[in-house]
Amino acid sequence: MTVRKTWATTHRCGHDATHDLSNRPADQRAGYARWLASKDCTDCWKAARDADSESKQEWLAAKRAEEQEAAVAWALQFGMPQLEGPEKALAWGERSRHQLMTAAYTALVAEGTWDEADWAELEEKARAVIRAGWWIDQRDAEGRDLLELLDAAGETDRGTENPFH
Repeated sequence: MTVRKTWATTHRCGHDATHDLSNRPADQRAGYARWLASKDCTDCWKAARDADSESKQEWLAAKRAEEQEAAVAWALQFGMPQLEGPEKALAWGERSRHQLMTAAYTALVAEGTWDEADWAELEEKARAVIRAGWWIDQRDAEGRDLLELLDAAGETDRGTENPFH
């Protein structure tokens, strides 16, 4: 007598399906069929995955829009210059700059030993770096390292008042 290779399964979602389990060892087929019954069928699983993916994308888009709004408001409030670079990098650069500057303020002033004069000096250095890509590249940096990073920024990262540069 041979162990059966196809199993009729009623999935958790209520759909019936026949599964070919011939690619599994004979002694594992029954257990795998039980496991399949505890899961949604392929169509329901894909639909749930796609819906979950859409809701994650919607959540991420809303989060990015909120972060962007905060970054733009912050830049206006503190007189930060418009960043330069490819169109698709500008918003990301603005968010990265805002997040890094906020982290630096927290680490150096709020929780650190800096006073407002020290912070004003750092802000001036930050205003000079207008390449969006530079801010994106620093997005994972620690806030307390910002001064050193700004000092290391190259001439291509800084703006110039010369319109003929």
